[in-house]
Amino acid sequence: MKVPFLDLQAQYREVKKDVNSALRRIFRRSDFILGEEERLFEREFARYCGRKFGIGVNSGTDALILSLRAMGIGAGDEVIVPAFTFIATASSVSLAGATPVFVDVDEQTLNIDAGRIERALTKKTRAVIPVHLFGQPADMIPLLKIARKHNLKVIEDAAQAHGALYYEGGKGKARGAGRKTGSMGDAGCFSFYPTKNLGGAGDGGMIVLDDERLYQRLIMLRDNGRKSRYEHRIIGYNSRLDTLQAAVLGSKLKRLDAWNDRRRICARMYTDLLQDISGVNVFDESDYARHVYHIYCMRTPDRDGLVGHLKKNGVGVMVHYPIPLHLQEAYRFLGYKRGDFPAAEKAAKEIISLPMHPFLKNSQIRFVVSLIKQYATAGGVHAR
Repeated sequence: MKVPFLDLQAQYREVKKDVNSALRRIFRRSDFILGEEERLFEREFARYCGRKFGIGVNSGTDALILSLRAMGIGAGDEVIVPAFTFIATASSVSLAGATPVFVDVDEQTLNIDAGRIERALTKKTRAVIPVHLFGQPADMIPLLKIARKHNLKVIEDAAQAHGALYYEGGKGKARGAGRKTGSMGDAGCFSFYPTKNLGGAGDGGMIVLDDERLYQRLIMLRDNGRKSRYEHRIIGYNSRLDTLQAAVLGSKLKRLDAWNDRRRICARMYTDLLQDISGVNVFDESDYARHVYHIYCMRTPDRDGLVGHLKKNGVGVMVHYPIPLHLQEAYRFLGYKRGDFPAAEKAAKEIISLPMHPFLKNSQIRFVVSLIKQYATAGGVHAR
């Protein structure tokens, strides 16, 4: 049996009627840049996130860069970021002219450890970028308290967490309706890279926020600093979300919650079946979170051997992220060393990402887990 890591063709088969209809409308109008479908999708996605405004941009990375620039963060400033995430979280800080300062992650969630943030603050710190990694919200209440205490901006990197919820009121029914990722900081930044829970047919991104003055500045920044056609108030970027991409995304948005529900069912099945294997550890959903499982990962000390076994047997597994940010060559100049962030380094050595998408079959999940058990009984990880 072949089990692909992701199945975008199955996703397209579900949405192709709506997508093709939307594309025909755009070609008839020929409004390819900042057209009607793009403006509609901005409004719909902002509303979905519980925000007043949405600004479509050309990538999740640009969403972060433009947010930092719009907030006046740049040369001489520092921004707190987690040590374990995709490099764009840190490189966006660098590209805005500021310096990323790394903080270790919580070993159970792999999100930034809010308890370590204050130790990393200096007089130069201007912002914190929590990442809702793999689809699980970061613990925002303690982080937001620290930000308010020290007058810091909070920019949520929600690139992997479209539709995830953060609950502020405890467990069960008492916790209320929850808040969408991207709705809690000064701005929320999303990627629409094709592999995301809400992905386009190419690159794309979105910033969602409530501050109208910041919104107006971002509108100019994403379009060459333009106030009117040939009037440029600031130096900006060419970072617009194409109308064609917006049409694809709008067609998928109405299905996002159902797709996320299916991801959660698949995740529960993985977790239940993997419980029987010693040497394999799964990541539980936090009490405060509704995880949307952009990635379903497990951890084991024998990561490389198990990855090889799964790939040999037709399972599309991946490793996110084998080199933590503070040990990347690109950030050697910051002077960090091995051992500075032990939780991030341990995760980088041990986690495996298993196939996860809304079209994953129960039989495929059972097959993947059976291979893990097979490897365990052959002397790899140890089955109970």
